[in-house]
Amino acid sequence: MYDPENRLTDAYEPEVGNLPNEDGGRDEENVVKTGTTTVGISTENGVIIATDRRASLGGRFVSNKQVQKVEQIHPTAAMTLVGSVGGAQSFIRSLRAEADLYEVRRDEPLSIHALATLAGNFARGGPYFAINPIVGGVDEEGSHVYSVDPAGGVLEDDYTVTGSGTMVATGTIEGQYDPEMSLSEARNLAIRAVNAAAERDTGSGNGVVLAEITDEGVEIDAFDDYESAE
Repeated sequence: MYDPENRLTDAYEPEVGNLPNEDGGRDEENVVKTGTTTVGISTENGVIIATDRRASLGGRFVSNKQVQKVEQIHPTAAMTLVGSVGGAQSFIRSLRAEADLYEVRRDEPLSIHALATLAGNFARGGPYFAINPIVGGVDEEGSHVYSVDPAGGVLEDDYTVTGSGTMVATGTIEGQYDPEMSLSEARNLAIRAVNAAAERDTGSGNGVVLAEITDEGVEIDAFDDYESAE
């Protein structure tokens, strides 16, 4: 018989003990988050992804100044780490494993559209917490940049920005983006966008990580300051 004073008799409560918080039991104040400004720009010759390097605790304390927020997940694609660090790291590992498995089974890599769709399916149906990554890559159909929202929505665009510095970085790119810009010009624009966001967003800063993606592969570099990245 159910006894409201005795939680051990409640067959419908998933855990014995205190009720979980409304957010599923996660302590938001102690979750390490990237804060973040992440930028993806597509060009005819490839894709540039740029991010800052800061992680924060509770949105008030800088817990790490050297986070690499871009990871290669595919021979010619990369994804940003946005949101809770644990959720994003798990998401990247899972997506990379699926992409590798597909390539072994089919003897060819996933298309970037399929990779982004898979990322959206994972975000919608998986246990990953508060993620909003960018997927960028190059395949036989050209260069692609996708944003993936926490509910699994997948949108492709010429350029996209996610993270807490979105508004400032988007404004920087909006006024200077050119569909015919070179990969080098896209790189400089992405650096300027991350730098502008870091000036106003407390969740972004401490340098920049750049991923240059072409049909030959993915090259990722980290810089402590924006001047040396240009």
